[in-house]
Amino acid sequence: MKYKKIAGLDKEVSVIAMGCMRIGEMSVESLEGLIEKAFNLGINFFDHADIYAGGKSELLFGEALQKHPEWREKMMIQSKCGIRKGYYDLSKAHIISSVEASLKRLGTDYLDVLLLHRPDALMDPVEIGEAFETLYKLGMVKTFGVSNMTPGQVALIQKHTQYPLVFNQLQFNVVHASMVDSGVFGNMTEEPSLDHDGGVLDYCRLNNITVQCWSILQASWEEGTYIDHHDYKALNDTLEILGHKYGLSKSAIATAWILRHPAGMQAIAGTTSQANLEALCQATNISLSREDWYKLYTSVNRKLP
Repeated sequence: MKYKKIAGLDKEVSVIAMGCMRIGEMSVESLEGLIEKAFNLGINFFDHADIYAGGKSELLFGEALQKHPEWREKMMIQSKCGIRKGYYDLSKAHIISSVEASLKRLGTDYLDVLLLHRPDALMDPVEIGEAFETLYKLGMVKTFGVSNMTPGQVALIQKHTQYPLVFNQLQFNVVHASMVDSGVFGNMTEEPSLDHDGGVLDYCRLNNITVQCWSILQASWEEGTYIDHHDYKALNDTLEILGHKYGLSKSAIATAWILRHPAGMQAIAGTTSQANLEALCQATNISLSREDWYKLYTSVNRKLP
């Protein structure tokens, strides 16, 4: 496993994190095994959200922690808030109450990281700053970040808080790579040149914000994973060839593609399978060559300008 330093955290974070969106249907015993496997693989960062399985994911994780209280000091726990049924809510009251509820479900006194899950069209950055101040002073949250936000939204929030926003969790993989496309196709007229996010990748790099990548193996909500998907034959053929070259699975090569980017991203692995988690972590054992990175990039119906 490889690690990186994040301002405000007392431990370096693993470049692969365990995503906990899908653990809600696991038994506590199975979850214990998965967490132990994550530790053995060098993972020390666990990503939650208050909405995952309607709160059950945090609740089950908390039950596992109660059985193994020694785990808490070995791990960093991140959760997210702001999505409610039918609308988004980043009001001061909701942020604080959401953290209180997450801490209760998780059975811990603090979150290492709190992310604002989605941009709220009605968000008041002054309120958000006040919420952060309260949570930090009460020792409930150590560090803060955002998710799915543009540079302007990040800058607006950062203007009203003294605490640095250290993460921006964004959808990114070899299929969903618009924040790379717009740079590669800069000053061109092809569709990939369209800037969907205001240059968020460069903004994060310029401001020491680590990009956390969600859905690292997912093409879309409708299509599911792109691994072995019939619509992505060229990509899978390339993944297989490179898998033989580097001695890794397709999913590991796809993860290595993300980690190869010099932005120093963190990949959120959302699997509940110990075997799949181990395979994904093998991505940290290699560094794709520049040529191989571009082979994967262009295998998804992209032609370089």
